[in-house]
Amino acid sequence: MSTLSIGQGFVHPGLLHSQEDLDRMRRAIAAKQEPIYAGYEVFRQNPASQATYAMQGPLAMVGRNPTVGQGTYDSDANAAHQNALMWCLTGERAYAEKAKALVNAWSGTLTSITGRDAVLMAGLGPFKMVQAAELLRYSNAGWSEADIQKTERHFKEVIYPVLREYAPFANGNWDAAAVKTVLAISIFCNDRPMFEDALRYYVNGWGDGRLTNYIINETGQGQESGRDQGHAQLGIGMLAECSEMAWHQGLDLYSYADNRLLRGFEYAAKYNLGYDEVPFVTTLDRTGKYYHQRVSAITRGQLRPLYEQVYNHYVHRRGLSAPFTQQAAEKLRPEGPGKPGADHPGYGTLFYTRPAEKASAATTKPSAPGGLVAKGQPSGVTLTWVAAVGATGYTVKRATQKGGPYAVVAQRVVAPVYTDKTTQPGAIYYYTVTASNSLGDSPNAYEVGSSAGLPAPWKQQDVGLVKVAGSAYYDGDQFRLEGAGSCIDSTSDQFQFAYVPLKGDGVIVARFVPQVSSQFSQLGLMMREGLTPGARHASLLLAPQKTGEIEMPSWAIRLVTRDADAGLTQVRNTSAPLAEPVVTFGRLVSYYWLRLERKGNTISGAISPDGQTWTPVGSVVTALKKDLYVGLPACSRLTTVSTTVRFDHVSVTGWKSSI
Repeated sequence: MSTLSIGQGFVHPGLLHSQEDLDRMRRAIAAKQEPIYAGYEVFRQNPASQATYAMQGPLAMVGRNPTVGQGTYDSDANAAHQNALMWCLTGERAYAEKAKALVNAWSGTLTSITGRDAVLMAGLGPFKMVQAAELLRYSNAGWSEADIQKTERHFKEVIYPVLREYAPFANGNWDAAAVKTVLAISIFCNDRPMFEDALRYYVNGWGDGRLTNYIINETGQGQESGRDQGHAQLGIGMLAECSEMAWHQGLDLYSYADNRLLRGFEYAAKYNLGYDEVPFVTTLDRTGKYYHQRVSAITRGQLRPLYEQVYNHYVHRRGLSAPFTQQAAEKLRPEGPGKPGADHPGYGTLFYTRPAEKASAATTKPSAPGGLVAKGQPSGVTLTWVAAVGATGYTVKRATQKGGPYAVVAQRVVAPVYTDKTTQPGAIYYYTVTASNSLGDSPNAYEVGSSAGLPAPWKQQDVGLVKVAGSAYYDGDQFRLEGAGSCIDSTSDQFQFAYVPLKGDGVIVARFVPQVSSQFSQLGLMMREGLTPGARHASLLLAPQKTGEIEMPSWAIRLVTRDADAGLTQVRNTSAPLAEPVVTFGRLVSYYWLRLERKGNTISGAISPDGQTWTPVGSVVTALKKDLYVGLPACSRLTTVSTTVRFDHVSVTGWKSSI
């Protein structure tokens, strides 16, 4: 009924259900093999699995907080996914027709996702819709090409924009929901740049949903373990769904960071099964809003249907031990629906039960590695990547311009990490990696750029005594600063600063790239006499205002100078708080241009939504020295947690290298 398909480097069907999965489920159902057959009966009897399901929508707008049609959409999304899978398992066309009707109706009607929790609205229910679309597209369901293209446009133009910058302002389950649905959309739409962006966020993002920010240490403690057990399980469940989709694309995201995902599942399963011996360290999350001192007993023992997937992968696919995950899976077996709403697909007993697999020789070449991350220092560039399934070695290649030509810099690399020490400080390089096994080499991985340290004459350092060391990287397009510290605009400066020398008059322009992680962040442009905490400066800063509401701060643009004599910061000009579309629900969500200029003793600032039309913020007269440092400051305004700030289109005119 369906065939394996490769589309622009993707395997289809290749989301939660591969062709091998569908074949395995069908064989087990026909043989009434347990426990799969019991799982199938639970799935088959669910109201959302019926070809007679009565469509609840569609609606032109849905939203969450305030709620607008959330239950309507989630119900139809569950039914679309479950009917599409019933079609693939039974071959009964009525299921395909129902799934197509649901996907087509919503793709042709829904135009807006609203509310303070719009990311969750777009990241949960739509994940089910994309699952349905993938199964229909690659199962001879009679889905027209016109409807397929309409659905692609819908996912990319309505759903994806809400998720594009993920959710670094929130608890990590938000990020995880965004990442999993962006991965699903990218595979369905055969969009490799989108896929790679989501992978990189999973392994190197700046929010709570990055794998090593969500499962915060090797004990498996989760970022939300101190909040409640429902959300703690929700987050790891969605990270697991990301890993299953990556596995079907030939990437071993499951094993990343020494099987950190398994550690998170073992921790959650152990505690929710009633064991008390779970370690806990006091944590403040990346946003600076959520501080937990002990593991939470709220909803403890209410196991969510997500353990079969992880148990079957680590134990049956990989031959590892997962005793508490196994106990949780056995207790829930056969798993039912992923309540509430569309939080989880559920039904893991049907979807994921597989026999134990023995190690065997490779049968195909490996896929290209994914999620390359490059971090440059003057001494070299360190690369990491998501391992390719079945790879026995890797070759690292480097170019001095985008797209190559590439030269090999390392061969027979065993682990998915390599440091290139043959670089020149300040030079920009572009890297790719290929995987290999006994049958040959993979295609090149999606390219990533990095400067070996900041490009000359840029430098970086922490100003003031910070408890968390900062950093600054440049990838050929974007500066990424990691900064902690208390503030930028006081006499006790603590922040990360990337800078170049400036002699005399000059202008710095940069575009802020959303979003920041800390909701207390200060960031912007700075002209500064020295690199000591009390140095005089003039700065154009994006900063939250003291509203008393950390969940929804108001943001403003401020032109700030430091007095020469008193050593005190004075706000000489302040604009009105930034409004839509730059700030939504207290979050900096739009790209935004900043410009700071010195002409003689006059410092002026301006802002722009597009880099073309500029609005003056104001100007000040201050007798700063002729020789200055000009650059990009960033701080979290948190002593123990840094923030990530990104800028692109950075230009400085007037700098001289005499300092």
